[in-house]
Amino acid sequence: MRQQAAANNNGEFEHVAVLLAHLKLEWLLRRFSPRLVWSLYILVNGFITIALLAILALVTENPFVFPSLGPTAYLLFISPLAETSSPRNTVLGHAIGLICGYAAFSITGASNLPFGMHPGVYWPRILAAALSLSTTGAFMVLLRASHPPAGATTLIVFLGIISKPKELVIIEIAVFLLVAQALVINRMAGLHYPLWKFHGKKSTQP
Repeated sequence: MRQQAAANNNGEFEHVAVLLAHLKLEWLLRRFSPRLVWSLYILVNGFITIALLAILALVTENPFVFPSLGPTAYLLFISPLAETSSPRNTVLGHAIGLICGYAAFSITGASNLPFGMHPGVYWPRILAAALSLSTTGAFMVLLRASHPPAGATTLIVFLGIISKPKELVIIEIAVFLLVAQALVINRMAGLHYPLWKFHGKKSTQP
């Protein structure tokens, strides 16, 4: 089964074949194209990981699901061996976005009005937007913790959608939980998904 997967697109589906073999579902690769199986793999994993966090959010009434979690989940399963998908970059990237977003939200005075109460141009929030996004990018480069979805995380915070310190901690916990799920699933698929930092060459993904 591994040889069959490797023959397709230089082995980019190999770990999917390994996981299917573990689950006794290798017949899927005999009946359907590898590309379709790959898309189903992303669909199922994305559904499971976000659904679990959504259930946790419902039970605890806390924001364990937020918009930038979607692109993070996609990265962790579409290109799990890329440096930007490593636990280190994922966890630190979102932490940087949260800190920079909250700092910009506070020091610019954007926090003086509740979210949604100023429908027009509001200069403090314009300044907060520029400051939070620029500092997030700068610190990700400085700390070598690039993770593009973190740019959306800082947007969520500086806009005031989520701005309470408790909620920021919950968001970071949600990131940890997502990374833990990705670690289990990617290891089941036979990938050497790192426990923390990426080592070696980046993988080539479609």
